[in-house]
Amino acid sequence: MLSDRFGRSIDYLRLSVTDRCDLRCTYCIPKGFKGFEEPKHWLTFDEIERLLSVFARLGTSRIRMTGGEPLLRRNLPELAGRIARLPGIRDLSLSTNATRLDRHAEALKAAGVSRINVSLDSLDRGCMEKITGRDSLGQILDGIMAGKAAGFDPIKINMVAMRGINDGEIDSMVEFCIEHGFILRLIETMPMGATGRDTGFLDLGPIQSRLSQKFGLRPQAAELGGGPARYLATEDGKASVGFITPMSQHFCATCNRVRLSVDGTLYLCLGQEEKFEFRPLLRGGASDAELEAAIRTAIELKPQKHEFREAPAKIVRLMSQTGG
Repeated sequence: MLSDRFGRSIDYLRLSVTDRCDLRCTYCIPKGFKGFEEPKHWLTFDEIERLLSVFARLGTSRIRMTGGEPLLRRNLPELAGRIARLPGIRDLSLSTNATRLDRHAEALKAAGVSRINVSLDSLDRGCMEKITGRDSLGQILDGIMAGKAAGFDPIKINMVAMRGINDGEIDSMVEFCIEHGFILRLIETMPMGATGRDTGFLDLGPIQSRLSQKFGLRPQAAELGGGPARYLATEDGKASVGFITPMSQHFCATCNRVRLSVDGTLYLCLGQEEKFEFRPLLRGGASDAELEAAIRTAIELKPQKHEFREAPAKIVRLMSQTGG
């Protein structure tokens, strides 16, 4: 098993397959941004499969495909199938904005993707247009329902809670998710780049207390994936709400994940600069033994914690460049 110098087991890799996106969410990509990675620098499917096979041999068992928007990467179901067949991989999931999910849901499910997370910050058409930069709500809802029809389970709805923007819609989002059998995850904004720092931060602590009283939510012991969310559930266990609180109550002590960007850069923490470049090794003829040694070296770089509170201006790279 991979473990870092602080004794944390690293069994979860978030794989960015593209840094491009068809939306421009205000907290993620600045309006007019054009600094995307050149496609010739993207890892190929063969390179991704090879590197992930080495990670799997070292104990990485959970893979999440992310972006940017991963469904912009051509032939993504093919890549999903190749990853799902790797020995040692027991959980393959996808994070998406769902604008294209209605076209690809069945193929992704057949390829081995078992569950999906969908970004949905509002159920109000005008608010979503303001957040995403275009009239996107209809496409997103169509994609979510296509995912449900394809049999993805669970479907998690990720709502970034923003003061003065969508904080008045949290209750209605809980009700929507309960109605459709989705798991809602509320997420605090992080100061990633100027866009993240300029977004109104909302402490989820008071929100959690209020929702617990209104919907009768209780702490949920069962694990719902390998991520950092803390979950509450209704008394009948049929509905869950998760809270991801990197700012008000960070989860660094139990962090089990690293992020591989589309260009082969392994980022060890969202809030620190430590990274390791794998593309030169993959394209320079490195053996599997050398890749394994490089992975172990990279994991040793993983810092103890982020510094979003102490140094909010430290990270200038965008979330889409890091991998969601």
